[in-house]
Amino acid sequence: QAQLVESGGGVVQAGGSLRLSCVASGLAFERYTMGWFRQAPGQEREFVGASSWGDGTSFYSDLVRGRFVISRDNARNMVDLQMKELRPEDTAVYYCAATHFPAVTLAANYAFWGQGTPVTVSS
Repeated sequence: QAQLVESGGGVVQAGGSLRLSCVASGLAFERYTMGWFRQAPGQEREFVGASSWGDGTSFYSDLVRGRFVISRDNARNMVDLQMKELRPEDTAVYYCAATHFPAVTLAANYAFWGQGTPVTVSS
């Protein structure tokens, strides 16, 4: 059974940086696109970015492009989300997710999800 476990969330001041990690088990990691989503209180879950299976190409939402970077390590079944220049509006619970599809941004297309890790950016 596939399992995704996120870590690294916490409280950081605006302008600061934070690195989230996701470790996967129970799936052929190298064959999955690994995505990051976030959900703020009272808001819908939104796409942050993803790393496609195969060539590992990363793509991002307009809200985070240039500030967030995704990296994956297929040998360790891990995908990281490096976040910098954090803003209060980045405050949310961040989720790691996995899908067989390449280059998808819709949450409904992701089959497996982690439990989420909270990030709070104070002003």
